[in-house]
Amino acid sequence: MNAPDPRFAPPAMPAALLAALTERLGARCSTALAVREQHGRDESIFDMPPPQAVVFAENEAEVAFVVQQAALHRVPVIPFGAGSSLEGHLLAVRGGISLDVNRMNALVSLNAEDLTVTVQPGITRKQLNEAIKHEGLFFPIDPGADASLGGMAATRASGTNAVRYGTMRENVLGLRFVNARGEVVRTGSRAKKSSAGYDLTRLLVGSEGTLGVITELTLKLYPLPQAVSAAICFFPSIDAAVQTAMQVIQMGVPIARCELLDANAIRAVNLHDKLGLREAPMLLMEFHGTEGGVAEQAATVQELASEHGGEAFEWATTPEARTRLWAARHHAYFSALQTRPGCRSITTDTCVPISRLAESINESVREADAAGLPYFIVGHVGDGNFHLAYLLDPAKPEERETAERLSQQMVARALRLGGTCTGEHGIGLHKQGFLVDETGEEAVAMMRAVKAALDPDGIFNPGKVFAPQA
Repeated sequence: MNAPDPRFAPPAMPAALLAALTERLGARCSTALAVREQHGRDESIFDMPPPQAVVFAENEAEVAFVVQQAALHRVPVIPFGAGSSLEGHLLAVRGGISLDVNRMNALVSLNAEDLTVTVQPGITRKQLNEAIKHEGLFFPIDPGADASLGGMAATRASGTNAVRYGTMRENVLGLRFVNARGEVVRTGSRAKKSSAGYDLTRLLVGSEGTLGVITELTLKLYPLPQAVSAAICFFPSIDAAVQTAMQVIQMGVPIARCELLDANAIRAVNLHDKLGLREAPMLLMEFHGTEGGVAEQAATVQELASEHGGEAFEWATTPEARTRLWAARHHAYFSALQTRPGCRSITTDTCVPISRLAESINESVREADAAGLPYFIVGHVGDGNFHLAYLLDPAKPEERETAERLSQQMVARALRLGGTCTGEHGIGLHKQGFLVDETGEEAVAMMRAVKAALDPDGIFNPGKVFAPQA
């Protein structure tokens, strides 16, 4: 784990740079403290000084202009989307410009017959799905927060539907981005596959804003399923719930969503959403397909669950009932924060091979219970990914130390079990040391070489992904 030094004082913003930005963008270049502070925080545990300026771009040409001017003065540029990062991606650790692309939220072109769409980076997943539902299509990547598509690509997001539809890595066909010279680069196409040259699309997907600013994305779409059914099932223990999820995947049941909530998470969403659910480990599942296929999948899962003590199966077949359940799942993080007013959260996600998931979660739970710090668990257990969030009093440094220790133990365990230090949150500021542990010094050296080649002056989101070198 890494913690940025809040004492770092960036050099003053060059007056010539501010003058050029103001001349081109007018009031959309702001140095107002309130605006800077809004863009200088996310959902991570870190407190850092805000960026020195915020620019609201409305088109690709303006993004290119901002980058050109920043490069001329070697001033950092931090792309900003919905601001929902959990790992400090948006923090201006070396000062500079927060480049807000939220106003670039247009649907550029929809090719329903090819199941593709091209969008600007500021459009959110909910906005996109609202715009295309009349065509009988949807975009399935659902990280919980109503994140921007550009941010989701930059962090290689996934979420609740990944077990069936994959992650952003599999669903971005091509993109446009502005490089460190302020040039617009196009990668990929609308074709479903290509073997033409290096895969620059995948290089940008997951780069966390350190290689360029994404200005357009071409995405895969999927037909809305003929039938959708959601179910909840309660278990006597977390282990029983996880064992059920593991068997569902190992048997090849094409489940669309398979989410775990522990009793602490259920208690929080009950309070927030007035649900009245049993406060016990729960699987929240969803099935997509034909009427017959959904019924068959559901029957198989119900049988597996009963073998592990699962009971009180409840079905939600109407859109309203399903929406209420999934809204509660997506509210789990903020619902839990409200159970301890004034608290902060250290949220760690790991992903392991499905056969090692029970071991990974059970050990993490034992450690968390022994430490006595409030916590909750949610997880996309269908693909081996889970999140453990520790709720701490920011006025008590010993609680943060405990949470960091538990997080480190959880990540080290995932690596030992053949998994990854982050399934979907990204490296950001928090997991830079674990990137080395997971991939090795040689691989990180290659990543640094790519960064140096594409961003020689280090203007794009500096201080992220890689630990500072002595």
